[in-house]
Amino acid sequence: MNSLISVIVTTYNWPEALSACLLALMAQQDRRFEIIVADDGSGAATQKLIKDFIETSEIPLRHIWHEDQGFRAGTIRNKAVADSRGDYLLFMDGDCVALPGFIHHHRQLAETGYFVPGNRLLLNERYTAQVLRQKIPLHEQSFGFFLLQRLQGRINRLLPLLYLPLYNWRYRQPQNWQKAMTCNLAVWKADFLAVNGFDEAFEGWGYEDSDLVIRLIHQGVKRKEGRFAAPVLHLWHRHNDRSQHDANYQRLLQRVADTTMIRADQGVSQYLETNCG
Repeated sequence: MNSLISVIVTTYNWPEALSACLLALMAQQDRRFEIIVADDGSGAATQKLIKDFIETSEIPLRHIWHEDQGFRAGTIRNKAVADSRGDYLLFMDGDCVALPGFIHHHRQLAETGYFVPGNRLLLNERYTAQVLRQKIPLHEQSFGFFLLQRLQGRINRLLPLLYLPLYNWRYRQPQNWQKAMTCNLAVWKADFLAVNGFDEAFEGWGYEDSDLVIRLIHQGVKRKEGRFAAPVLHLWHRHNDRSQHDANYQRLLQRVADTTMIRADQGVSQYLETNCG
């Protein structure tokens, strides 16, 4: 797959983490990608950081922002996709750090008719604070370095860092939607548009990424496992407001049961029409 990859990085008012995320993307071995920061209403510090990166970056980078009206990650991701120029979308969070082979391995995994969820390992609270304070470039570190962090209890596991050339195993659960999260998820733009992107009815924290994956599966797009190939290092943060959790979960269960539910009523198409006009 030689197409341009559009990396959609979702962020909200955490410029220190976003800086670590973007620095790791600047260090990718595969350079055929663009970055679109999907900003869910951050303030001046984040906007200045992104402006500085745009001015110095060798990788095309754009900033899509809307006003802070609570957690609207699906909405800002839809707006970012509408602005994207690639044929292949790679979603990640602005508090995740990719290793240098991240784009390369996702490109290798890309296959028509499939979406690819990668996985992650988590840093603990104290170590996250140290990494950001000391500006430790996690993306430059060796496996031995992470082994030491694991032995000291600073990260929760090591297995995601292993690269295993697994072939048949990656196709084992074509209709499994669990644990496919937009902190590390790749999908063809054509498939994303076919289901009308994220459903903006999912406001507040919870399940908008699972809903997207379920509708992709209803559309006939299959899961191809990205574990042991393209992990991210996820910085520790407090959980978002989960007041909408139960309502979103009930909506999700309805989606699982109703295989005719494919297109979001309120999705990406509204921004595509704006762009075309």
